[in-house]
Amino acid sequence: MIQTDVGTSEDLLRELSAWVRMETPTTDAHAVNRLMDVAEGELSRAGAAIQRIEGRQGFGDNLIARTPGEGAPILIAGHLDTVWSHGTLDGMPYEVNGDKAHGPGIYDMKAGSFLAFHAVRSILAQKIPTKRPIVLLLTPDEEVGSPSSRDIVEREAAQAAFALIPEPAGQGGACVTARKGVGRFTLTVEGRGAHAGTAFQDGASATVELSHQILAIHAMVDYESGITLNAAPIWGGSRPNVVSSAAGCEIDLRVNTPAEGALMEQRLLALTARTAGCRVTVQGGMNRPPYTENPGIVALYNHARGIADHIGIKLPRQSRGGGSDGNFTAALGIPTLDGLGCPGAGAHVKTEHILWRNLAPRAAFLAGLLETLG
Repeated sequence: MIQTDVGTSEDLLRELSAWVRMETPTTDAHAVNRLMDVAEGELSRAGAAIQRIEGRQGFGDNLIARTPGEGAPILIAGHLDTVWSHGTLDGMPYEVNGDKAHGPGIYDMKAGSFLAFHAVRSILAQKIPTKRPIVLLLTPDEEVGSPSSRDIVEREAAQAAFALIPEPAGQGGACVTARKGVGRFTLTVEGRGAHAGTAFQDGASATVELSHQILAIHAMVDYESGITLNAAPIWGGSRPNVVSSAAGCEIDLRVNTPAEGALMEQRLLALTARTAGCRVTVQGGMNRPPYTENPGIVALYNHARGIADHIGIKLPRQSRGGGSDGNFTAALGIPTLDGLGCPGAGAHVKTEHILWRNLAPRAAFLAGLLETLG
């Protein structure tokens, strides 16, 4: 029996709307920290033990809120940063249209992080007993690969019995039991500049070499194995009448297994020039390890599905190509369930929205998980 009263979807949307109206681009530590201040104040008043970790590498702070209890805790980890720059609200305002609530970052993932925050706050305020202590972690930089928070996520996960990640729910309310691993690389080409009219043969075009490299990278795509590579953005050259001396691109790699990640990383780092007079350099590596479904994750999913059935919501499961902090927790062998946020669509695009009437049922679902996992 779930004891926590989470309120109505209307009430939750009213408070969430204030979070959405606070723009929190990853690149602005002060903006992210303003929302961290809001979460910290509410959780502190509810009785959480608070730890605020000062931001590093130009990013915002990390916030950890702990509830009382004995034994290995349940980690529930979300992020407050979004991909949207300051001023996005001017052309993409928060608004409600029927069952949809729109706004920058509302789906990915302010709604999910708010639901996690609200479930923990409600459990504390109502003094609801839980079988394990809870650790709520809110981070500032997930949208750029968690460079300053990964060690904190992994440290807290290593001490936990379970990890819950309130990234956006998928179609039909689906949660996530597996994700691809992610690699990020930068390829640069050094060519030899020359006048394109009077000394064309003296040049070695970096843009021509980059074209060869992009075609070679695309040839590594293996749909059957689930290996994908995307070269973007690309750059190179200065003027039409100058043979380009420099060019480059970024490369996004997605793989299903650690072995595939290691192999593809080796192949990319070994790329060499195909054009005489040019030099190719590749830097980077695997950013997030694969998150692979295993018996512990399936058992956690089955428990969660029982909670969902009790509340009256559906909880299908899926594998996703996109990475999250769940990749880090699952790679440590911690049973991890991801995609526990609010249903909706449009992550990272102007149509971003949640189906806001799901807020209360999804909050009750998260609270039920936190109450019953033992």
